[in-house]
Amino acid sequence: MKVKIIVATHKITAMPQNKDLYMPILVGATKNFREGITFQRDDEGNNISDKNSSYNELTALYWVWKNLNNVDVIGLVQYRRYFFKKFKIRNLNNVLDESDVIHLMKNKDAILPKKRHYYIETNYSHYIHAHYQRPLDEARRIIIKLYPTYLSSFDKIMSRRSAHMFNMFIMKKRYFSAYCKWLFNILKGVENIIDISSYPVQEKRVFGYLSELLLDVWIDKNNISFCESRWEIIGNRHIVEKAYFFMARKFKINKKTHFE
Repeated sequence: MKVKIIVATHKITAMPQNKDLYMPILVGATKNFREGITFQRDDEGNNISDKNSSYNELTALYWVWKNLNNVDVIGLVQYRRYFFKKFKIRNLNNVLDESDVIHLMKNKDAILPKKRHYYIETNYSHYIHAHYQRPLDEARRIIIKLYPTYLSSFDKIMSRRSAHMFNMFIMKKRYFSAYCKWLFNILKGVENIIDISSYPVQEKRVFGYLSELLLDVWIDKNNISFCESRWEIIGNRHIVEKAYFFMARKFKINKKTHFE
């Protein structure tokens, strides 16, 4: 079983030592390239690199879908956020290795991050308190139009109080390809309807935000078997980041600020 885990990054940063397993991809490559970066660029071959400001790490996902062959399992993580082995050890020596992935997927089709729980909010209410509402409502309309059999799963996921967030997963290639085709068709449909030119910087990342919830919709509808793995953020900045966005949602702070 050949496994490849993509690490989406917009800058030079430390990467896991296992280069056969972890493949860094520079997203928004034309804009973010700096001398000395040797990572795979997301603007080569069939790509949507120029949409990185609104698709975020999904430009790496798209590149992999269209250009990476001869693998059996594909994963997506981010340069600060990884799947980890042991609790509270947040360094690159503790990320999953190939034997961990093979073990976890022995009887499963995918590995997902442990759910984020909202308790007092549903996934839908949490989203619209954190972001503009219309894109999510339009995504539902696109699903009705393009994939009507997914509507019940969409409504089920929106009414839940937990979700597998952050566009992190490891998945068998045949499911990965089907998921990407479904996901990018929906996002393209939303993109064709809404005008984000006046959105603040943070809200322009809308298609990355939408995809975080759409993953669970696809998993639910297709009965994909999965296990959950611990995830962590390298370092402690996530505490400040979480506090900021909590305050932004609750007190309507202008969400133009964005953490790299």
